[in-house]
This record gives sequence, C-alpha cells and structure tokens, in this order.
Amino acid sequence: MADYSASTEGLAGLLERRAVENGDSAYLEDARSDSIVSYGELAGAAARWRVILEYESIPQGGSVIVDVADPLAFAVVHLSVIAAGRRSVPTNPDLATADLQRIIGLLEGAVIVVSDRSDRRIPGARVVAPDAPAIGEPSPIDPNASGAALLFTSGSTGEPKGVELGESQLLFVARGIAKHNRLTESDRGYNPLPLFHVNAEVVGLLATLVAGGTLVLDRRFHRTGFWELLEHRRISWLNAVPAMLAVLARGGALTIPPSVRFVRSASAPLPDAVRSALGSVPVIVSWGMTEGASQITATPLGAEHRAGSVGLPVGSEVQVRAESGDVLGIDEVGALWVRGEGIVRGYHRGRAAERFDADGWLSSGDLGRIDADGWVYLVGRSDDVINRGGEKVYPAEVEEVLLGDARVREAVVVGRSDPILHQVVVAYVIPVEPRPRGRDVLIAELLERCERELPRFKRPVEISVVDDVPRAPTGKVQRNRVRALAENE
Repeated sequence: MADYSASTEGLAGLLERRAVENGDSAYLEDARSDSIVSYGELAGAAARWRVILEYESIPQGGSVIVDVADPLAFAVVHLSVIAAGRRSVPTNPDLATADLQRIIGLLEGAVIVVSDRSDRRIPGARVVAPDAPAIGEPSPIDPNASGAALLFTSGSTGEPKGVELGESQLLFVARGIAKHNRLTESDRGYNPLPLFHVNAEVVGLLATLVAGGTLVLDRRFHRTGFWELLEHRRISWLNAVPAMLAVLARGGALTIPPSVRFVRSASAPLPDAVRSALGSVPVIVSWGMTEGASQITATPLGAEHRAGSVGLPVGSEVQVRAESGDVLGIDEVGALWVRGEGIVRGYHRGRAAERFDADGWLSSGDLGRIDADGWVYLVGRSDDVINRGGEKVYPAEVEEVLLGDARVREAVVVGRSDPILHQVVVAYVIPVEPRPRGRDVLIAELLERCERELPRFKRPVEISVVDDVPRAPTGKVQRNRVRALAENE
C-alpha cells in the first residue's frame, strides 16, 4: 500500500492528479439517491469556484461561509474553497440566522454565504448559490496558495472558539488516517456524520480523497435499514461514533455485511457491550478534537481490544500532566496535552491563549492516563471532574461500573451542587430495552452494584433511568446540559 503520509502535495494538486488518475470514478455518492460526484467533476467544480471567488473579489485567505445542506454540494464547495487558497467556514445548515450573523461578525473582510436555503437572508452578506455559474476562465493554480478551514467548536463546555486549520495540517492528518486505516482505491466508506464537523471533513472527505476511494454520504443516521443500506452500497468501512453504534447494538449481536472490513468509532471509548455486539469485525477506536484536525490517537487495525482505551498516538505526541505542570508517569491520571503537525497553533482572534505553552503543546481539556505500552485511556473532561467534599471523582470511573450491568446501554455521570459537600454524584442510565419494566428494581440493583465496587465518595446519590440525554449533532453527550438537568431536579 502507498505511504500517503510521505506526500507534501497540496489540495489543488491532489484534485488535479485525481482527475487524471481516477477521473470517471465516483468520489462521492448520495446514500439516498443516484447522485454522484466523480473525481473529474470535482476538479472541474474546483476550477469553476476559482473563477467565482475571483469574480467576487475574495482575496487569498478570505473567508467563505459554507451553509449548504446537501452533502455532495457541501463537499464540493468546501474542498473547492480550500483548494483555491481561501478559508472555508463550514456551518450547521440548521443554525439559526442570528447565530450565523454572529459568525459573520467574527470574520474580517469580505464574506460570501454559500447557501441552498431560499429562506436565508443575511443583511450585508453576499449570497452565492452552490451551482453559481462561472464568469470567465479559471486562472492557473497558484502553487503558493494555501487554504484553510475555520471551524467553530460546539461549545459543549463553554463559548464556541474558532479553530483555524491550515491546508497542510488537514492533509497531514488525512494522510495519516488513510495510512492507518489502510485505505485504497477500492474502498467504499459510509459517513452519516455531520459534514460541518472536522471528523467527517478529514476522516471522511479528505482521507478518501487521499486514497482515491469512494465515500457514500448520508444527511443523518437512520437505524432502520442501516445494515441493508451498507450491503446494497457495498460499504467496506463505516465512520461512526459510540452513540450511533450503541443504538445499533440495542438488540444484541449484529449481522454485519461481509463487505465491511472495519468499523471506525470516533471521539470516545467504546463500551464493552457495544464492542461485543460488533462481533469479529475489526474496530478502530479513536480520540480526537477539532484542534487536532480530528484524529489524535487510534487503536491499530486488527489490534486486540483494550477496554477503555482510545489507542496510540497517530502523528501526534500525548503527555499526561499534573496541575503543577509536571509530566506524570505510567498509569497516573492527569490532564492530557497534545503536540504535533496537525495540532492547531492558536484560536481565532487569539482566544484561550492559556491553553498553549511555549513548546507547542496544547491542553486538550481531557483527563486520562497512558499505560506502559503507550496506549491512552480517557477518564473525562477537566470541567467534568466532580469535587465531593474535596475528593475528586472522575465520571468515567463510575460510568464503567454502571456499564458493567448488561441491562445498561449508556451511562452519564455528572456532579450536582450540594450545600455541604460542594458536589455529589448523580447518574443517568439509558437501558438496552427502551422503557423497561421494573425500573425501580434496575435502579436499586445498580445502586447495590456501586456500593460493592466503588468507595463511598464515588457512589451516586441518585440514579435515573432515561430514554436519552442531551446531545450535539454528532451524538456526543452535552454534559453541561445534563448538569443543568441534574441541578433542576
């Protein structure tokens, strides 16, 4: 297999080369229709967008807000903008107009809102449709031009921050992912994750482009008919998150089409029950963040499952630090710091500068440990640590005990204010069987389990059985909203 990670080719050059080598091959397919975008069509669209951006007087490095609902159209515009040396600013197409205006206010210079929504009316912004015609001939590709993506974080632990990732960073990580996943031209991926998030953009769009394969895009995850769709589309790998896989595993062992050679699970450890339901299919569990252009660590393809681990660093360095800043040893829990070519150098307008140190390390905001073999384990977010009477409780420790019960599909542990102890531990569990009978029995037995397996200060004072918890569009649990629910109960 080619060593993609050794290349230094820019995106514009990659698009041109793919048009020559794979011109008639499908790069993108729509999961719900017969629509496709070939590699040749993508290169042609990129040339058209160079003309449009020049006509609109968007300078090199200028911003283009990509507000497009159709996944194929989004991908074409997003990649074309970056390849043209401009800055793509992807947004959620369901974002309220007021929030979109706020993003526009954070950007300097001329801004184009590319939209296929007829109801979008943004005062002062020029709007260009995804299928806008080109007026004139495209200028030659500037070999010195370097585009970027400006991504606004979800804000699950605070005010969203603008993360600017240069073209070279995006491609560096995408090449590492393509190599790690052993992607080839014959691979057919399936991505139902939101394209305005870094995972789908890098793990999905760019890694596929690097390998010359095909990516099937879906607007959202549908449990009904999921595996039938993958079989019909001859999918060889799946880009997913733990919450999605947990939903699929509700009924126990899964029958996965033989064409699927691996499943990729991003952003968090995969519960053992969900991993077991996937059977013998190889699973890549990864950890990443927008500030790392998606992936930072991943389990090697085909490696033996290690409960609670998110794998080994891929193209990045990871350290565990104490509050004093000292680097901790094997299996000691502390703050995870990351450094590498794909790690962002700073936030838009210099925000949160305290998260970076002079040596290029970034505080990830996650807590974890590293074992003797270098495997990384997450225990929670620094903001999620529960302070019960001066004792620290990491939510993952309690969640792991709750997940040990076969009736529990997912567990979320947060702290609730207490006038004496400062905080107490409360838990929300999502059962395998929706609305199970005997909820009171389940709660009582889970409390007993916690009494047996946890010291007193880590035990939940209350366990609630719920149908679901607040989530971001990617399926990631929004703990700040869960904490708000706990405070109001």
